[in-house]
Amino acid sequence: MLYDAIISRLKFLSNDENREGMARFGIRTENAYGVSVTELRKIARLTDPSHDLALRLWSSGIHEARILAAFLDEPDKVTERQMDAWVRDFDSWDVCDQVCGNLFDKTEFAQKKAFEWSHEKDEFVKRAGFVMMAAIAVHDKTADDKDLERFLPVIKRECTDERNYVKKAVNWALRQIGNRDANLIRLALKAAEEISKVDSPAAKWIASDAIRELERKKFS
Repeated sequence: MLYDAIISRLKFLSNDENREGMARFGIRTENAYGVSVTELRKIARLTDPSHDLALRLWSSGIHEARILAAFLDEPDKVTERQMDAWVRDFDSWDVCDQVCGNLFDKTEFAQKKAFEWSHEKDEFVKRAGFVMMAAIAVHDKTADDKDLERFLPVIKRECTDERNYVKKAVNWALRQIGNRDANLIRLALKAAEEISKVDSPAAKWIASDAIRELERKKFS
């Protein structure tokens, strides 16, 4: 009953203008209604968390229902198998980022999956690995500097991937790790300087953008 009510609500809120805007930002809209994340959060606030409901919403294949699934699932009930299955379904950067930054980063497997997915060839799975690193740096207050420092060699290893959604996530991870504290700013800047010497347009963009932000924060 609740599932049907949510799907009906999404259909009621459908907006063709929003769908067109999503498409302009590189979001696949074949299965999207054009419902804003603001509206999705309103629905989530009025709905009790439910693992079973989240699984059903994900299985619908509807773009907004999948984002809602991340808002409504219960991190302690999420399994590695579910994470690996969902990440293979990612077909848009926004679903990737919302799921990783609102659900997956809160699971006990977060750091493990960040490392695993960073090795993958698929663009959105690989992006997910680095979005996880960024989300862990921002949200996981139990992670210490050593945990986050372990991500830096992976960032350096993958800095030459020219694909837009990957290189932006690599950059994001580097910046968020550096933004964590003074020690990690120093380590992230050191990593960025090393990346800047790599003969790759992606590496040079990742490094210059990160250095600009981290140097500004360092002296703020």
